[in-house]
Order: sequence, then structure tokens, then C-alpha cells
Amino acid sequence: MSRYFSNPYGKNFLGNSPDWYKVAIIGFLIINPIILYLMGPYVMGWLLIGEFIFTLAMALKCYPLQPGGLLALEAVFLGLTTTESVFLEIKGGFEVILLLIFMVAGIFFMKDLLLYIFTKILVKTRSKVMLALMFSFSAAFLSAFLDALTVIAVVIAIGVGFYSIYHKVASGKEFHHEHDHLDDEQIRPLDREDLRQFRAFLRSLIMHAAVGTALGGVTTLVGEPQNLLIAERAGWDFLEFFLRMAPVTMPVLAVGLLTVVFLEKTKLFGYGGILPEKVSKILKDYDAYQDEKRTAQQRAALVVQALVGVWLIVALAFHFAAVGIIGLSVIVLATALTGVVEEHAIGRAFGEALPFTALLAVFFVIVSVINDQGLFAPVTNAVLAMDGTNQIAAFYLANGLLSAISDNVFVATVYVSEIQTALANGVIDRDTFDLMAVAINTGTNIPSVATPNGQAAFLFLLTSALAPLIRLSYGRMVIMALPYTISMTLMGLVAVFFFLEPATALMYDAGLISHHAAAPGH
Repeated sequence: MSRYFSNPYGKNFLGNSPDWYKVAIIGFLIINPIILYLMGPYVMGWLLIGEFIFTLAMALKCYPLQPGGLLALEAVFLGLTTTESVFLEIKGGFEVILLLIFMVAGIFFMKDLLLYIFTKILVKTRSKVMLALMFSFSAAFLSAFLDALTVIAVVIAIGVGFYSIYHKVASGKEFHHEHDHLDDEQIRPLDREDLRQFRAFLRSLIMHAAVGTALGGVTTLVGEPQNLLIAERAGWDFLEFFLRMAPVTMPVLAVGLLTVVFLEKTKLFGYGGILPEKVSKILKDYDAYQDEKRTAQQRAALVVQALVGVWLIVALAFHFAAVGIIGLSVIVLATALTGVVEEHAIGRAFGEALPFTALLAVFFVIVSVINDQGLFAPVTNAVLAMDGTNQIAAFYLANGLLSAISDNVFVATVYVSEIQTALANGVIDRDTFDLMAVAINTGTNIPSVATPNGQAAFLFLLTSALAPLIRLSYGRMVIMALPYTISMTLMGLVAVFFFLEPATALMYDAGLISHHAAAPGH
């Protein structure tokens, strides 16, 4: 097969992706017009969805933007949707796009503070169970107000930093020396077992934090990109979104934290690794070394970042502006008051979010195809034909299953459009729409921890520089996520089935949330 891609054009096509993957994408592009001609747009539309999910599932082979974008372009050229429909979908998700562009970039300028907080937690907490709980809860809390991708980026930076510190000392060097932490040949024989234990310790801690981003990310409209999209379609502000999700998200949070304790106590599924005493001393010495050399200007920057963090939380809670605009204010404050004024330094902040922003626009093309061809209508109608609570629980499970094998943003975008259409056509009333929106949000955020495909933060971790250092492979991540997937998904289902409607009715009666008579806008 490799001979077909040995020429310059073949080598350039999808870069370093495996040859079999390149063949698959080319095969899709060739067969699609034939299927459209022979079987019509409905069958072709479903085939397109399968092909697109394939690109998401194979994200480790090639970032989905390029192959997914080629499929999306072909769909437009084949007439499965129109550029006008695509524009309307992107316009409907404009708040989400602003969130990804400005909020993620804004938090980039608060990383020093976040690194400082997590570092202090790690070096000052003796109990591994308590440390795991604090990492998980801190990641959850931060993900509720920031973006889960940004929080996991900070956790990755901490993991790489501490790994490289110990690796350097175990190789016989001082803190200030240059060192390649990828080269294990330099590790002294006596320290190799400590390094193995340290990897296990970091691996479990990082996975607790990664799941923590999902626990917090589901609770507020800024935690995950699809949350804001759902809130915008439903007309909910920050506080109302939190309250409507709480009957499901709070029990799931409690179960998630209990799972942390269970895993650390039982040492099952690869958890329970202990920090070796020798490693602990090195990390504490390094923290003291950093504190000693931190300048007054750097300490002032940490104070400013903390104040900007307070502003962020208050601005979101009181909905002072669209989330993306608040993110822009964070960029202005965090840079102007900490001396970051060079254009190239500011530009780096946008590098993390823009690839995913472009991928989200490709999602909207696929969603436009689904809408124009009515692909999900039979599935949606089957669920809508159910009665009462069964209907809401079915939406939760359907979204959860699809999100675990593809991508939660994509699935949520599709299903919220479907129920919006059902509301506009009078198939469901507004109260049912609101309950379904909760089921979609929790369904796409909670069971999706099952695989790296479902959670962008998990995929980011898996493709990071930290994963090979701590021996975190795709299979190992799935195994370590399994107990969380089971406990959180089941608790979410119980909450959707038994708690959601009664709790929502109580909040209506108490005036905490209001009835929305009008259909939400697109």
C-alpha cells in the first residue's frame, strides 16, 4: 500500500497519517457520489455521519478537521446541504465560537495562578486519597467557570513539570541544569523503581483530574462548548442553566467524588499509586526553590490573576455580557495588568482554541446536512412517541451512547437542533423541551468519559506530551475511565428518571426558575 503514497503528493495528503487511513478517506470521497446516485440523499446522509464519526474516533491518527472538512466540503458540493444552511447553523452557534476564541485564550493568561494552586496542593497534601479528591474537586470547580480544555492543559503542564524535575534529579543533575526527560538511559539504577511508582502515581492523579473536568464541566454553560449552545437555544442564563442541571449534576458529582475514594482505597483499575518518599522530598525542595527565586513582580502578577478570576466568576454569575465578551475582558485585564503587551505573546494564547473552533464549524456543516435531509427524524420521532419520564431518560441514554463513541459537542449540536424543530412544529411543549435539553446536556457530558473520543479534554490529554511519559495509552485510559463511566452514567440515569421533573417543579414553585412560553430562537 505504501507505494501508492511514496510520491510527494501522496506523502503530503493528510501528512503522517497511516496509509490505510489515507486510503479510507479517499475511498469515502470516491464512493459518496456513487451512493448518492444509486441510493439517494437519505442513505448518503447516514453514510456521511458514519464517515464523520470515523474521523472523530480515529483522531489519534489524524486531527478530524482535515478529513472531516474534506467530507463536509464534498457534502456541500453534492447538494446534501447549502452554504446558506451552513451559515445559519454557524450563526446559531456564534456564542459558542466566541467562547472558544476568547474565553480559552483569556484563561491562558491565568495559567501561572492555576499552576501555582495545583503545585501547592500536590506538595502539601500527605494523604493520597485526600490529594486525589482535591485534584478531582479542584478540576471540577475550575471547569465549571473556565473551559475543561484549559484546565486539563494546566494539569498536563503540572504533570510534565514534576516528571521532568524528578527525572532530572534521578539522572544526577541539579534543578538549574539542562536535561532531556525523555531519555531514561540516564536514570540511576537505584531510582528506576521509584520512577515506575511515580509514573503510576501521576497517571492516577491525572485521570482523577481529567474526570473532574467532566464533573464540573457539565454543571455550567461555560464548562463545555455544547453547554453554551444548549443554553443559547433554550434562552437560559448562567444561573438558570446551573439550577436546571443541578438535579442531575449534583448527585453525579457526589458519586464521582465517592468513586475517587473507592478507587484509591481499593487500588483497582490502575489507581492507588503512592508517591515515593524520595520523589516527594525532591518535589518539595523544588517548590521551595521556586518560591525563593520568585520575584516581587511575579508575585504581583499572581495577585492580579486571582482578582481577574474573581471578576470572571462574578461576571458569569450575573451574566454581565455574552460569555465570549467576558472572555475578551479577561484577556484585556490579565494582559494589561501583568505586563503582557507584545503581539506575539498574546497570539500564542489563541493557538489552543482555534483548531477546535474550526472543527466546530465543520460539525455545523454535518448538522446542516442532518437537518436538510431529515436524517434524525425517525430516531427523534421514536423517542418522542414515548411517554413522560421514559422519553427524557431515552434522550439521556441515546446521547450518552453516541457521545461515548463519537464526540459530545457533535451529538449535542445535532440533538438540540432536533428538539428545537420538534418544539417549533408543536410536537412537544416548552416544558418538555427544557427537560429534554437537560437530558441532552447531561447525556453528552457524563457517559462520554468512557473513551477519549467523547471528551475533548480526554483526547487532548491522550495526545499530549505527558501521556507517553506516564505510559497512558488509549486502552489504559479506557480501562481507568471504566469505573467512572459506570458509576456516573447510572447515577445520571437515576437522577434523570426520578429527580429531574420533581426538582424542576419545586424550582418553578419557589420562583428560582421561570417558565419560558416562547419557542427558543435558532
